[in-house]
Amino acid sequence: MGVGRRMKKQGPPQPLSEEHFAKLKRKAGLPVDTAVEAPEKKKRRTAKPVEPKSNGASTKKPATQKTNGAKAAKPAPAPTANGRSKKTKPVPVKNSSDEDMDDEFNVEDLDDLSDEEIGEGLKDDFLESDNDDDSVFDSEEEQGGGKQTMWSEDEDEEDAEEKLTAANIEGLSRKLDAQVAEDAADADAEMAEDALQTNIDGDRPHILGDEDEDDELATKTNALLAPDLQLLRNRITENIRVLDDFSNLAEEGRSRAEYTAQLIKDICAYYGYSEYLAEKLFNLFTPREAFAFFEANESPRPVVIRTNTLRTHRRDLAQALINRGVTLEPVGKWSKVGLQVFESNVPLGATPEYLAGHYILQAASSFLPCMALDPQENERVLDMAAAPGGKTTYMAAMMKNTGFIMANDPNKARAKGLIGNIHRLGARNVIVSNYDAREFPKPMGGFDRVLLDAPCSGTGVIAKDPSVKTNKTERDFMQLPHIQKQLLLSAIDSVNHASKTGGYIVYSTCSVTVEENEAVVQYALSRRPNVRLVDTNITFGKEGFTSYMGKKFDPSVRLTRRYYPHTYNVDGFFVAKFQKFAPTPAKAVAANANAGGRSSGAQNASSEEVVDRTPITDDESGEKSAGGDDFGGWDEDEDKEYMEKGRRNAMRRRGLDPRSDEKKSKGVSKSSDTKTNDSKSKSSKSKKPSKKEKA
Repeated sequence: MGVGRRMKKQGPPQPLSEEHFAKLKRKAGLPVDTAVEAPEKKKRRTAKPVEPKSNGASTKKPATQKTNGAKAAKPAPAPTANGRSKKTKPVPVKNSSDEDMDDEFNVEDLDDLSDEEIGEGLKDDFLESDNDDDSVFDSEEEQGGGKQTMWSEDEDEEDAEEKLTAANIEGLSRKLDAQVAEDAADADAEMAEDALQTNIDGDRPHILGDEDEDDELATKTNALLAPDLQLLRNRITENIRVLDDFSNLAEEGRSRAEYTAQLIKDICAYYGYSEYLAEKLFNLFTPREAFAFFEANESPRPVVIRTNTLRTHRRDLAQALINRGVTLEPVGKWSKVGLQVFESNVPLGATPEYLAGHYILQAASSFLPCMALDPQENERVLDMAAAPGGKTTYMAAMMKNTGFIMANDPNKARAKGLIGNIHRLGARNVIVSNYDAREFPKPMGGFDRVLLDAPCSGTGVIAKDPSVKTNKTERDFMQLPHIQKQLLLSAIDSVNHASKTGGYIVYSTCSVTVEENEAVVQYALSRRPNVRLVDTNITFGKEGFTSYMGKKFDPSVRLTRRYYPHTYNVDGFFVAKFQKFAPTPAKAVAANANAGGRSSGAQNASSEEVVDRTPITDDESGEKSAGGDDFGGWDEDEDKEYMEKGRRNAMRRRGLDPRSDEKKSKGVSKSSDTKTNDSKSKSSKSKKPSKKEKA
């Protein structure tokens, strides 16, 4: 109906200029008061590429703009002039704004209207239509680049005003930011208050429950429900805090032993250890360090590979693996062959480099015994427990495939894997044997260096084998040290003390308990006074214990080295290095027992009842063996039997009868016997006197 109804759906109107009012009045045939010059105001329209010409007709030729020419002359004849221009259209280039306005306002219709009706129509147009010529254009054609925001009919006018105003939006954003900041400040204040309450002098956390009160965890355990792990962890941390500052934080009437017992109980429930093993491991550290040790055992150690320097260099291997999508870096400054792998897109045990023997998967802690032994070229080395071959092949690489390595393992099944790794890595100076290591040095002795990586409880590799948490009992920690002591004495006796370059023994375990480490070393020092501990030449590691739970060890035990997963991020390990400087004396065990040992620790060790199965040579009687050496002699009768057996086998391979020699020898012996008998008979006949001689 009206112009205002058509534009009802568009946004709020723009402010209108006086020149526009005058133009509309002229078209409607109404008198115009005064001519308003507004070309400068009209220039605010910048969206259109062509400047509108509704008010700027004075710059054009008067012949082409009769409509604007009447504007300066008389106001009355303006409608007729506009009407003629509407009908005849004499102007070749017509103003687009005038044409649009003619479409909107029909002059003939306006002539029939009264002044009041015209005024009302103009009022609606002024309030509800756009000021510029854009108001009559289609919104899809020339709408000025989207300056106006369109709103749906169902939106409230107040919402439109609020969203249109940038100040309101900014204010709302500031309001939200202030609310978030206020919430964060409240949270920080609450946390600070809690921390303040926790650190107040004299605040004694309640950790130990009363005897009458049932503990929640005990109740859940009795009800066969899983314990609350968060509650357990909180209580463990609080208990450790109390033990660190026991004099100030402990409850009155409570002893340190009660807190320790509660902490061990919580550790067993939280980490799944048996109570015996948890207590044994807990006693090795301070409470806070023990907690770090148990926590480190829950995460695996980094994957480490060792470069086989017999086939490649570490830099070349690293570049080849990086090209295959492996993320790695050197394991540390202490190793020149180790690479730590963080991420791999390919299986490390199936790459062409692995199959070619360029590297082997080996824990970083397994490098340490070989580094401590430090075998030299052209030496004779014994590895008493060699499987699966990581240490053996490392020593072969250190010796550059020279000398001789005897790799012994008592398990035939494990020896197969040992042989496979030796061939894959190209170690050509290794001989594999299958003896009980306690039999050495009877099979062979006189080695320059001996490596003993003894079987142990595995308390240092719990991250690899979590079953250790529950399957190790007190009996295991009695049997294993007994075997380890026998193996260490056999290793000492297998070394040649007169070696020009060697005479060293390295004892290592993947355990952290004192019974398997320092106690075994102390036993060896007490039973073999011809050895001493020397520095391992490893740049890092903690010193061994010289006293533990009331036991005193030799002061030189501090030369041993301990490695923990929470300290160095390697498996738990123990390394001790001995040097043999003299032959094993006769009756060494008895002499040490009579002398009372080297120290008070030696007295404690000798007082233990241990079966000595050390294979000592035949010089116990005080005489050296027939070979004149210190590690064993030759059995001639046994050698003759083996030689005869080999001769018979060789004759069988040649197709000869091995018994033919025996027959020949028997025939020869018979003929010789007959000859001797004949000679004897002849001699006896010759000795008989003749009848003439008798007469």
